[in-house]
Amino acid sequence: MTIASDLPAHVAIVMDGNGRWAEKKNRPRTFGHQAGVKALRKIVEHSGRIGIRNLTVFAFSSENWKRPQKEVNRLMDLFMRALDREVKELNENGVQVKFIGDLTAFSPELQKKIESAMLRTANNERMTLNVAANYGGRWDIVNAARKIAEAAVAGKIKPEQIDESEFARRLALGENGDPDLFIRTGGEMRISNFLLWDSAYTEFFFTPLLWPEFSPKALDEAISIYRSRERRYGLTGEQIRQQST
Repeated sequence: MTIASDLPAHVAIVMDGNGRWAEKKNRPRTFGHQAGVKALRKIVEHSGRIGIRNLTVFAFSSENWKRPQKEVNRLMDLFMRALDREVKELNENGVQVKFIGDLTAFSPELQKKIESAMLRTANNERMTLNVAANYGGRWDIVNAARKIAEAAVAGKIKPEQIDESEFARRLALGENGDPDLFIRTGGEMRISNFLLWDSAYTEFFFTPLLWPEFSPKALDEAISIYRSRERRYGLTGEQIRQQST
């Protein structure tokens, strides 16, 4: 595929539907999560090929701890094995891996693997893969507010210096910038506490495809729809067209 100048630089994905996909096949939900990892691998590879610079995926929300303990345990095991298996290939392909969220809730062993993956790929520049794990948009905003309050108490910043830019720098995505395109699979039409601040001007795409069914072709279709839209950021369509001439 030819890389277009209006390709989204940053794509965020809520990978929903693994469990339902497995249930449709009369298989355990964990079978769906395994298929979801395979789908993610294909999407990461394709994103790198077409020139997407940042890909952020919602792997495990702060609310997912409420799921049955057996499923949570299986997800943690899947995380461990995926890190062992996938990071080497991601590193060889120039992908920087970052994890965003409250990682302190994970086991010490998993935290070590996460840290190792981030350190191993830290200098890669072809593409950034942000994995949101134990992440929640409200947690992210509160955490950024706490950081900026601590900086103010320490005299590192004055209240009048606090603006949207200063605040955004302390969010989990930090310098990665806001997503241009937000995709949710699985047919649900909500953002489920994902990237609340960051998605203020993001274009949304909802698909009934369950995550294991979401293919590179489906990503291309989502991008095609994104490219057909006019992003106005509060301006009129006429103003946008004048700017582009």
